Amino acid sequence: MPEMLELERERRDIRRYPGSLRQVLRSCFMKRRVLLSLLIAGAIVLLDQITKYLARTYIHPFETIRILPVLDLVNVRNQGAAFGMFSSFGNAFFISVSIAAILFMIWVIVKGREDHRVFALLAGGAAGNLIDRVTLGYVVDFIYFGAGGYHWPAFNVADSALSVGMVLMAVSLLRGRQ
Repeated sequence: MPEMLELERERRDIRRYPGSLRQVLRSCFMKRRVLLSLLIAGAIVLLDQITKYLARTYIHPFETIRILPVLDLVNVRNQGAAFGMFSSFGNAFFISVSIAAILFMIWVIVKGREDHRVFALLAGGAAGNLIDRVTLGYVVDFIYFGAGGYHWPAFNVADSALSVGMVLMAVSLLRGRQ
C-alpha cells in the first residue's frame, strides 16, 4: 500500500509541471537537430578534405586536367576569401573570422531558431576551409569551370557548401518577407 501512495504522489507531481513533457520533447528534438547538423557538417568536412588531399597529391600546382570541355581539375592555392578576394588581409584574419562564424552557426543550430540544415552547410564549409588555413596556410581550390570567354574562379567542396547554404538562406529570408 505505501508503494501505491508513493506512485500516486509522483503522478500528482508530474501534473503540477505540465511544461516538463514539453521540455523533454524539446530537448529530444534539439538533440536530434544538433546530431543531424553535426552529421551534415561532418560529411561536408570529410568529403572536402578527402577531395583536397587527392587534388594536392595527384595534381601539380597550376596543372590542368580536362574532365569535360567546360570542367577542369586544377590545384590552386587560395590565400584570400571567395575567388581569392582580400588575400592581403592575411591568414590570421580569415582564421579568426572562420572561427567566429562557426561558433555563431553552432549557437544558431543549438538555439533552433532557423533551419539547422542551412547552418550545418555553412558550418561544414567554413570548417573545411578553416582546416586548410590552419594546416597549410592557404585553401586548396581544384574545381574549375570555363566555357568560351566565361570562366568561374576555382573552388572546392567547402566553397560549394557555403554557396548552397547562402542561396538557401537567401531563399528562406525572401520567403519570410512575403
